[in-house]
Amino acid sequence: MNITQLKRSNLIFVRSGFFIEVFRTFLYDFRTIDRSKEVHRMAISRREFFKTSGAGLAAGLLGFSLDPVEAKAQEFNLRYAKETTTICPYCSVGCGMIVHTLGGNLVNVEGDPDHPINEGSLCPKGSSVLQLRDNKARVTKPMYRAPGAKEWKTVEWEWALDEIAKKVKKTRDATFTAKSKIKVKEKVGDREVEKEVEAVVNRTNGIAHVGSAALDNEECYLLQKFLRGLGLVAIEHQARI
Repeated sequence: MNITQLKRSNLIFVRSGFFIEVFRTFLYDFRTIDRSKEVHRMAISRREFFKTSGAGLAAGLLGFSLDPVEAKAQEFNLRYAKETTTICPYCSVGCGMIVHTLGGNLVNVEGDPDHPINEGSLCPKGSSVLQLRDNKARVTKPMYRAPGAKEWKTVEWEWALDEIAKKVKKTRDATFTAKSKIKVKEKVGDREVEKEVEAVVNRTNGIAHVGSAALDNEECYLLQKFLRGLGLVAIEHQARI
């Protein structure tokens, strides 16, 4: 071995040792403090991500298997967590999910490998569904902006629900249509004849409803029954909001 080869071999050794040490430090910095109550999530920065990726690549090239390490890391988070199956709320594909909760907190979301639609895979939106619950920008209390006002203010749920009920009833009563004239076609002899008849419609065109991706299938079902009962015609669901 000449001097150049020796330098290169030492350089590879130093780099691989450094990457493995970084990976070891990174992994055990996120260990569980009290598994019965709280789990620290693995929130990593962009720099830490590249460090970890480099460590994994170096270990793979040098022939090290990370399977035991990954299994141990997974065990830290999920050992005492409750596992529940659910459906992704984002679009109409209906991918199956497994969610893990611990101490009232959502700690992990992954695809359900036993689900016939996605077989364990999730798209980026489904994989990030945890942020629907744990999000600093999430509004957790009702907000109200009075007519002509520029600012939103926080109000109590009881007041907000009472105001919604009052406005829904007032608008429905003012715009409700019990019967309406409609055109129908009837066959008379060998030809179709169009005529106008009065039919029961029980509808209101003064109220519309738009659903969102935060609604699951069961909530959408209940909303449909409730809104149809009110007589709404304009009912829409947009899974991207």
